[in-house]
Amino acid sequence: MRSPRTWPQVAWLLIKRRLPTSLFGRSLLIIVLPVAIMQIAVTYVFFDAHWQTVNSHLTEGLAGDVAWIVRGYEEDPRTDRLKVLRDRAQQTLDISVALQRDGVLPRGRRRSLFVTVDRSLQKALSDRVDAPFWFDTERYPAYVDVRVKVRQGVLRFIARKDRVFATRGHIFILWMTVATSLLTGIALLFIRNQVRAIERLAAAAEAFGRGVDVAFRPHGAREVRQAARAFLGMKTRIQRHVEQRTSLLASVSHDLRTPLTRLKLALALAEPAAPIEAMNRDLADMEHMIDGYLAFAQGVGGEPMQRVDIRRLLDDAGQDVTRSGTALTVDVPDGLGIDARAGALKRAVSNLALNAAAHGKTVRLAAAAGPEAIEITVDDDGPGIAPDLYEQAFAPFGRLDAARNQNVNGVGLGLASARDVARSHGGDVVLTRSPLGGLRAVLRLPRAAGNAP
Repeated sequence: MRSPRTWPQVAWLLIKRRLPTSLFGRSLLIIVLPVAIMQIAVTYVFFDAHWQTVNSHLTEGLAGDVAWIVRGYEEDPRTDRLKVLRDRAQQTLDISVALQRDGVLPRGRRRSLFVTVDRSLQKALSDRVDAPFWFDTERYPAYVDVRVKVRQGVLRFIARKDRVFATRGHIFILWMTVATSLLTGIALLFIRNQVRAIERLAAAAEAFGRGVDVAFRPHGAREVRQAARAFLGMKTRIQRHVEQRTSLLASVSHDLRTPLTRLKLALALAEPAAPIEAMNRDLADMEHMIDGYLAFAQGVGGEPMQRVDIRRLLDDAGQDVTRSGTALTVDVPDGLGIDARAGALKRAVSNLALNAAAHGKTVRLAAAAGPEAIEITVDDDGPGIAPDLYEQAFAPFGRLDAARNQNVNGVGLGLASARDVARSHGGDVVLTRSPLGGLRAVLRLPRAAGNAP
């Protein structure tokens, strides 16, 4: 019994589900995330330790000037005294002062984008000014509006915003943002180049798996080039092995055909008799076996891609079925086609159709186009195969139970050869229960099977 997960484990699983799955995304995260954390930390330290301290000193200076003017006016509230204070404030403090007689303080104000400015000014005025006050740092773009309640009304102060706010702080943020964007762009460029080399290697490997020979040159980082060279070496060895296998079986087939031809000629010249007919049947079976071995060995190598009409393909396969005396139905939409190796695909469909005809009295060939793949289905009304034997049926030279083992002329390569062709195109062949009661073989081919580089 598994032990319950702890909270850190649960949190890590939730984070892991949201992490990028591609190499490009993960590499970008590894590079950009530390840079972003560093930039955020530096920005926070700057604002908390420097920018906020500077703003606090500025607001305290303005609050002290406001408190000095308010006390000076309340000690001598004459008009000429107010004029002197106003002139001094304008000339020496760069503050405009006006008296709004019988005025009242506003009730609300706009909130500043930088909360620390309002907080610092609020604290400084509260410490220095004993009377009720009100201020607004957002009403005017370049000025701060401060109002203090006095007995005669409201004293209004208009000061430049740089008296309470380090206006160049946003420039620091801009530079940090530009630096982060520049570093991210450089990281994107270099990571993309490295990932592109891996993607090309993967595309070349996939194309080679479909039997398409592509020109590929190792490039990228040293490790990627090393993997590419290993792939090219493996590709060369596999191609040499396939060529040797094909040449060997072709030679064996050629060598066997010569004595078979002599035997057929000798039997043709012999007097007709029951043993002679039996020997002719045996020779025909041997020729069929040799052809099957050679077709399986040849696979799909070297055959070029071309446009294949699915209806014509199934009609050709259906002719072999009707010649065997089996009832046939074909259901294919008009205009359905795919880029594939025509000869190999025809052999695969013919193998599936003849296999169905050998075990059933009715065969149905159909094709349908999906969003990503084209499916060719072959149904029969024969005895079928147990589901646990579906994969075993694809084994080369395999023989199943007696119910499906009545095709004595076969060599056990039909399904294996069909799956080999389908997988070489990037698809597959699977077996299921047929609606007719027997076996259904489904040959799936991706729509991009022929679009390999």
